[in-house]
Amino acid sequence: MSQPAQEIPETTSSAGVVRLQRSLGLWNLIIIGMVIVQPTAPMGIYGVISNKAHGHVVTTILIAMVAMLFTAVSYGRMARVYPSAGSAYTYVGQAIHPALGYAVGWAMVLDYLLNPLICTAFCAKAAMNIVPGLNFYVWILIFAGFFTWANLRGVKTSAQLNEALCAGMTIVVLIFLAGAARTVWSMQHDPGFFTRPFYEPGLFQPSAILAGTSVAVLSYIGFDAVSTLSEEVRNPRRNIMLATVLVCLITGVLSGVEVYAAQLVWGSKPFASGEVESAFALLSRRVGGAILFQLINFTLLVANLGSGMGAQLAAGRLLYGMGRGNALPGRFFGAIEPRRHVPRNNIVLVGVLALAGAGILEFFASRLGGGAYEIGAQALNFGALISFMGVNVSSFVHQWRTGTRTVFGLGVPVLGFLVCGLLWANLSRPAFLAGSIWLAAGLAYGAVRTRGFRAELVRFEDVADDEPVAGQTAATE
Repeated sequence: MSQPAQEIPETTSSAGVVRLQRSLGLWNLIIIGMVIVQPTAPMGIYGVISNKAHGHVVTTILIAMVAMLFTAVSYGRMARVYPSAGSAYTYVGQAIHPALGYAVGWAMVLDYLLNPLICTAFCAKAAMNIVPGLNFYVWILIFAGFFTWANLRGVKTSAQLNEALCAGMTIVVLIFLAGAARTVWSMQHDPGFFTRPFYEPGLFQPSAILAGTSVAVLSYIGFDAVSTLSEEVRNPRRNIMLATVLVCLITGVLSGVEVYAAQLVWGSKPFASGEVESAFALLSRRVGGAILFQLINFTLLVANLGSGMGAQLAAGRLLYGMGRGNALPGRFFGAIEPRRHVPRNNIVLVGVLALAGAGILEFFASRLGGGAYEIGAQALNFGALISFMGVNVSSFVHQWRTGTRTVFGLGVPVLGFLVCGLLWANLSRPAFLAGSIWLAAGLAYGAVRTRGFRAELVRFEDVADDEPVAGQTAATE
């Protein structure tokens, strides 16, 4: 594997316009994707899934993985055709229609804005348990500021921080699995003990499995962020496909092993309402006592630190792609800071929105008994699943138009669309309401911007695989 290229100042296109810089390799992409998704992804939502699916957490994680793998292949295929920072916004707009691309991009913005917001709020809550002397609003200022500072340093700095975070989280996961194996070894096993996490006859209900799976999708949210970095990757037509599929597969396998071990220890017993958010930490106390309980708490803080930072990184690139394509005001959103080659305006804006949103979330959560956090998480899935369905449709349309009509080639996006659509239809009513309001606001903005859709709504710019950079040659891995 080649060494990552160093960041080089003043990268410009042949026309003298400052561009994003191609400095990431395949390994960088996989690590960034894994940190956004989190190696500990199912831990934070374990209690919610367990209660909804009557204990069948492993089953929901695996069903979600199948859906996401189909979609990951579609993302990779479209990245080969359009290696652009716009991701699903570009794929749908180019392959189907610009107006549909705009709608999908607007739905994606909801996903990418809510992720750093939720992570900022979660990190603040977790930090209050470690350093109780500071209140919530001070902590959200600290974390939103850190996310923004890290992403303004440049994409390579973000990648290096992500590598350290991923290594730390993986070590903790291994410690938990070792403790769970020791605990299971000391337990008595009946004939169905090791298969019960997949299927327990008395509790298995298809509607409950679908409801749990619609939440389990959160374990994978972020794998698509890899495609937003297409203009900062060497050999994007190869590496985006590989990284997207590998991040999704690694996440599914690792998450499946984690929750399988957890279910062997805990069983299908429901969690009380006050235990849902900290269910995995409570379970870890049974496995490793107070030390592992505190270690898991701290690890979930670190995981959300990495996820929030990575989500802000991807959000900045999505907004840049939309700004460059005129879906958003290009002078602000389509600008690249010339020294570090980052969309500085977008990164700062996302940081400010995460800070303000986390404060508002806390205000309403205190009055709704914590319900606002779950609504925010499922509203994130609302936008993500719309973009996933859009990418699957664009992959199908592209292959149909280009004549590559194999059963496998057309079947993958069809299956990906159907499963994502089924999960989307099983989101909660509050999430649907919040997502629908956001989409309506986007359509209203588009109508005003184009004087009733009479003017051009979106335009797309072709991006070269590897633009020449002074002193740098295109590298492949």
